[in-house]
Amino acid sequence: MSIKTVAVVCGTHGNEITGVYLMKKWQKAQQQISRSTFSTQLLQGNPKAYEINRRYVDKDLNRQFASKDLANPDLAYYEALRAKSINQILGPKGNPKTDLVIDLHTTTSNMGPTLLMPQKGVFYSRLAAYVKSKMPEAVIFCDEDHKANEDHHLLCTIGKYGVIVEVGPVPQSVLRHDVFEQSETLTQHILDFVELFNTDSVPELPTEIEAFRFVKSLKLPTDESGERIGMVHKHIQDSDFKAVKPGEPLFQLFDGGVINLDGDETLYTAFVNEAAYYDNNLATSLMRKITLQVD
Repeated sequence: MSIKTVAVVCGTHGNEITGVYLMKKWQKAQQQISRSTFSTQLLQGNPKAYEINRRYVDKDLNRQFASKDLANPDLAYYEALRAKSINQILGPKGNPKTDLVIDLHTTTSNMGPTLLMPQKGVFYSRLAAYVKSKMPEAVIFCDEDHKANEDHHLLCTIGKYGVIVEVGPVPQSVLRHDVFEQSETLTQHILDFVELFNTDSVPELPTEIEAFRFVKSLKLPTDESGERIGMVHKHIQDSDFKAVKPGEPLFQLFDGGVINLDGDETLYTAFVNEAAYYDNNLATSLMRKITLQVD
């Protein structure tokens, strides 16, 4: 199936401003994101949150796109209404008018340029392999924790296909030159791949690539009252996608104690100490390194 319509969404989180400034750049130079076989639409995800320089107004917009929530008339806070509006513009989910949604994000974590793929399929594996061939430093992050596209709460899943560009580290509400460049380069590689995909011109790709698959999230340690009693250990700080072996430290407690990784499997970190996740005490995601087969 060829891809005829692409949407690049910027500023889904209001204080992740790299995407917003890329949008402003591309609005003045539309040819930079145009290709001959498909149309490209730019959309600012959460303009109200951007105006007040916050991640969101009421709730995280990127958690509002499960089908049951989009269909629930009782959800009427700002981001729920904004999600329903975006669903009408790009969707509707399940039968969308948009073939591919590229959602641009940044992170305070040291993740480098990361391509996050919430679904499986030939298109995704070939896209990942193409991106790795053009941008070897890019990391492929698989978050396939939902059985059907309709069940996922991410904005990018309202398209027939959807991916997230996630680049860091950069503080919230800050523009950083290298992160801006990496975000633009990764997005351009995705657009180039779509053009090649549509014209059956994708070059020969490796049969497998390294990737990481989400396993679980860890929360900061707290006491019975919910008070934090520790922090991310310096051993894993700024070490996204680096190995943590069983018995190695994850958290440093304020009383001098240490919490180590349990179990018998080496895992890998991502979104380490992401500032935006402090509202629900998330400390890091744990990943499993995998070999992604390229169909």
